[in-house]
Amino acid sequence: MKLKYILITVCCFFTLTGQADEGMWMLGNLNKQTRKTMKELGLQMSADKLYSPKRPSLKDAVVSFGGFCSGVVVSEDGLVFTNHHCGFSSVQQHSSVEHDYLKDGFVARSREEELPNPELYVRFLLRTEDVTKRVLGAVKPSMNEMERSSAVDSMMLVIGGEVSHKDSTLIGIVDAYYGGNEFWLSVYRDFNDVRLVFAPPSSIGKFGWDTDNWVWPRHTGDFCVFRIYADRNNHPAEYSPENVPYHPEYVAPISLDGYREGSFCMTLGYPGSTERYLSSFGIEEMMNNSNQAQIDVRGVKQAIWKREMDRNDSIRIKYASKYDESSNYWKNSIGTNRAIRKLGILEKKRAMEQELRRWIQQNPEEREKLLQLFTDLELNYKNRREVNRAQAYFIESFLYAPELVQLALKILNFDFEGEEKTVVAGLKDIVEQYSNLDLDIDKEVFTAALKEYRSKVDTTFLPAIYHTIAQEYNGDEKAYVDSLYAHSELTTPRGLKRFLERDTTYQIFDDPAISLGIDMLTMLFDMNMQMQAPTSEIIRGERLLNGAIRRMYASRNFYPDANSTMRLSFGTVAGYTPFDGAEYAYYTTSKGVLEKVKANVGDVDFAVQPEILSLLSSGDFGRYADEKGEMKVCFISNNDITGGNSGSAMFNAKGELLGLAFDGNWEAMSSDILYEPKMQRCIGVDVRYILFIIEKYGKASHLVQELKISD
Repeated sequence: MKLKYILITVCCFFTLTGQADEGMWMLGNLNKQTRKTMKELGLQMSADKLYSPKRPSLKDAVVSFGGFCSGVVVSEDGLVFTNHHCGFSSVQQHSSVEHDYLKDGFVARSREEELPNPELYVRFLLRTEDVTKRVLGAVKPSMNEMERSSAVDSMMLVIGGEVSHKDSTLIGIVDAYYGGNEFWLSVYRDFNDVRLVFAPPSSIGKFGWDTDNWVWPRHTGDFCVFRIYADRNNHPAEYSPENVPYHPEYVAPISLDGYREGSFCMTLGYPGSTERYLSSFGIEEMMNNSNQAQIDVRGVKQAIWKREMDRNDSIRIKYASKYDESSNYWKNSIGTNRAIRKLGILEKKRAMEQELRRWIQQNPEEREKLLQLFTDLELNYKNRREVNRAQAYFIESFLYAPELVQLALKILNFDFEGEEKTVVAGLKDIVEQYSNLDLDIDKEVFTAALKEYRSKVDTTFLPAIYHTIAQEYNGDEKAYVDSLYAHSELTTPRGLKRFLERDTTYQIFDDPAISLGIDMLTMLFDMNMQMQAPTSEIIRGERLLNGAIRRMYASRNFYPDANSTMRLSFGTVAGYTPFDGAEYAYYTTSKGVLEKVKANVGDVDFAVQPEILSLLSSGDFGRYADEKGEMKVCFISNNDITGGNSGSAMFNAKGELLGLAFDGNWEAMSSDILYEPKMQRCIGVDVRYILFIIEKYGKASHLVQELKISD
């Protein structure tokens, strides 16, 4: 019975290699089995229509948006759809109390009104190429893990650099796949002039806020519209009033036909990272260290931010973007740890590893290479456990919590001798951070972080400032923080200005914030050095484990973990059963918006302007209504996504746009580690709702007229 249970569990674990709805597939490496499965599910496009390095294809309409999200090109004049939360920082930067685009939304009535965003870029993938043999050709059998890593990294940089050397408008990046067992070159072209065109009010784009984040049913109109600009030759160019809208290679057509349960659906975008092949030891470390540190420290920090944001509109605008980013990962960590426990992920991983142990024992060639694999992995994770935990809390408490420390470190590490463009952009970033900083809030956050860190780690890992607090401030963290901020010139841009102007009366290394930053970097370096040996062996062990899994299940159709490169996932539109006695439908409608508003009176997460409620209540949805006359808002599919997929295009069988992916679901938050076919869902905003809001609420029919809408 025990063996039978293990085999069933292992088969369940490896549904990732056999289910049509799982996998983040490389477009340039779709094998026959994957293409066949897609056709069987209903795909009506050939593989070369999805990806071709020589002629326009669907991949040419999909972009990496800013390096942290995805987007899709929807007009001949370079309009890009992405998520509202992906454009949130840009909307915030253009907002003020007088022009509150976060609250009221933004519409450019003409090209001249479109707002530039110097920090943004979009990246188009041109082609991919397998360079594994060349990269691993630099590895010698006599090399240890550090030497191997150095040789591999050097060769990756050389191959990538050759692309830009041949064509300065291109960028070559070599990425590792399958734990460093394969390497692929991606060739990109970036466009750096990206302008804000349309943003719905946050009551639409962020409807539900933290309450609904990662939760289904969802009623969030999570979309934003930007435009790509180029020079008059349609080539990449830095921002200039002389630039013109970019004319793309391929424009994604839009479907108003919608979907039904079981409809084919595929998602194209740039998922950030997954750990589907990670050992059980690595999962335990992730749960107890990095995830728990985010949960604890960010929870304390965000409570302070949120309290002040709710009190003051000026603070709300200043802190909106950083709160949004922080809270997203905070809730993700909570959900991930919860799902790992509830779904028995560790037990499933351990069962698979037990089966792998048997296979190694039964194969002499594998036994010779891997006999100590699991013993070594367990030992090395154990050897770095306490330092790794302390480092996770250290980073959250001192590098991500007090912004004064962040600013000090930015200034300390700033490359003033770099290219003019880089220097200017870096200085703008620092000035922008100052403009969105409230010192009283930052002091309270720092004080709280000091207390939280001390309560969570062993005294061995306390920085020297705790001794200073005890000896000079009688153990009063607040008194220490008040003194630090009072004596540092870096609490405002004044100190940076004095430093840049070479003011002889100001020695930046004597500034207490800089001194603290140096102490923090020194301690972080010491922690890394303590973990160096076990970490090196862990990297090696995880790579060997990845390779062993693929050899053991050689007949299965494997896909590599996400690594911020373009990926395709496919499956069907489908509801699910979250728990016994409950059934979740595959879509939501505008009725749900009205119901949530009514049920949550007084809750700012569900506050919606009266004019929006009136519009949704009217029932006048025009051509954007479904066959029942209803306005669909969101829908779900079993497409396999993760962070970075936000803004990814969700296409039907013909390659027509159905909507934009923007979230996963709470019941399957462990999906970065293990795909759960019965539970995992991709939440998307319906393109018809997007167009309805643009046209009917935003009165921006000129934007809709640019689109290629299928009859």
